[in-house]
Amino acid sequence: MASQELLKLLNDAIARELSVTVQYMWHHVMVQGMRSPEIQDRLRSIAIVEMKHAEKIAERLDYLGGVPTTKPTSIDVGKNLKEIITLNLKKEEEAITLYKNIIKVAASEGDTTTRLLMEEILSDEEDHHNEFGTLLEAE
Repeated sequence: MASQELLKLLNDAIARELSVTVQYMWHHVMVQGMRSPEIQDRLRSIAIVEMKHAEKIAERLDYLGGVPTTKPTSIDVGKNLKEIITLNLKKEEEAITLYKNIIKVAASEGDTTTRLLMEEILSDEEDHHNEFGTLLEAE
């Protein structure tokens, strides 16, 4: 059985994934006209990946006996492309920290499935962080 700490952390991850899904999709709409279409398309693609993360984590939380949250964390909009990318970079940094913590807790509880799931998602988040960092450097 999963600890209350692990269940809470998984819900924190769901709330985060819900918020970035909305944030990145909104940014996808906002960047029209600001810059090249590939940034717009990439934001949309990342938003979809984040939505799939929320689904996978929610399914795992449900399996462990928790109730997935429907409330996202804060959604940060931004005013221009540089601010948008900076906000998104910060969200990915927060995710990396959170997911490393979840991996540590899951491992300490002997929950290999949750650990492996979160390691897979962490890899995606590190890729997103790298991509946003690269976009910011190109500004």
